[in-house]
Amino acid sequence: MLGSALMFAVMDGVIKIIGPSFRVWDIAFYRFCFGILILYGIYGGRESLIKGPNPRLLILRGILGSLAFLSIVGAIRLIPITTAMVLFFSFPAFTALFSPLIYRERITLPEIICIAATVLGIAFLFDFRFDGVWLGQALAIAGAVFAGLTVSIIKKLRENHRTGVVYMYFCILGTCITFPAFILQPRMPSSWNDGAMMAIIVVASVIGQLLMTKGLRYCKSWEGGVLMTTELIFTSLLGILFLQERVTWRFWLGGLLILGSVMALQMSGASNKD
Repeated sequence: MLGSALMFAVMDGVIKIIGPSFRVWDIAFYRFCFGILILYGIYGGRESLIKGPNPRLLILRGILGSLAFLSIVGAIRLIPITTAMVLFFSFPAFTALFSPLIYRERITLPEIICIAATVLGIAFLFDFRFDGVWLGQALAIAGAVFAGLTVSIIKKLRENHRTGVVYMYFCILGTCITFPAFILQPRMPSSWNDGAMMAIIVVASVIGQLLMTKGLRYCKSWEGGVLMTTELIFTSLLGILFLQERVTWRFWLGGLLILGSVMALQMSGASNKD
């Protein structure tokens, strides 16, 4: 799980530093399109990656997951990566909020408190001025909402769908969504450096996804969720130490509220199951 979080942090960092000639659509298209090729390379003809018991839910998961990725990439390109990732990692609170609506699950008082604390953390971080910073922050929160819905759907899909099938639909739908914008003005890597960074984004995303899936077999779901929050720590360290991003007391206070609430939500879910 830590390896998965590290891979996703590497992907986030490269998205931040890759040349401005690449638009959000370009980054997403390459990630999704080459993700399909890598999945076929891994699984080959051993199993079908496009057949599932519930194709409608697979398509919905693919659309929502793609929108979440597009939103967070847009946020990372507009605002400091530290702020973008802290806001994005509020998504477990949205998962907890949506689950009662989707699955009729009962939400407990501790979970309500955690969700409220997460919203408070977002309020501390959010800059309400109507400029580029505001747009980046809004995209990060939109990504968190889409990711929260996606996780709620994945919970249902995991009951009778293989991981490769779920991830393949994500890549296929993402490719379909980004292809029209990409093909209007296709941006190809203009140097070995750009090509290498795009390759890192693609490979790190696939390895991170596979390591996460593998790791969840050896730990409880709440433990996996807590371990995956280390992506936020890795990415924040990258932004502060290597990208020289400045952080204020609002970042630390809002970040601690969000991170603490998310970890409490994960452990609260585990205790409810017990």
